[in-house]
Amino acid sequence: MDATVERLPRAGRLQIEINVQADVNYSTYAARRKVSRFVADEISYLMRGGEPTLAITERICWRVPVLLTLPPQGPVGTVGTIDVDVETGQLYITPELIAEITQHAEYLAACHPSASGSSAPQADQGL
Repeated sequence: MDATVERLPRAGRLQIEINVQADVNYSTYAARRKVSRFVADEISYLMRGGEPTLAITERICWRVPVLLTLPPQGPVGTVGTIDVDVETGQLYITPELIAEITQHAEYLAACHPSASGSSAPQADQGL
């Protein structure tokens, strides 16, 4: 888990206490599977979920990276992240997030030519 403190005192005592609780009803495996299924069905069959990390936001979530894979190269990079609630399994997705992931995937695909030398598939070609 990462935490950032924006303003620290220049001198003196600093004490930070963090206490968060949640029932983890969805494992990293389940979160990754949910994201993989969603991106393959709703965005592109060339995407899948990567290894989740724990994120503490308004809720406690698994933050799952969305990976773009290009045949025959395999995974070529991360194009976004999707949060999955550890208690309910709810995916936190917005139309803006989907558009952002799609845009990043199109850019990354354009930067990775296929093994045959032609450019990788674009979104309008079924990315």
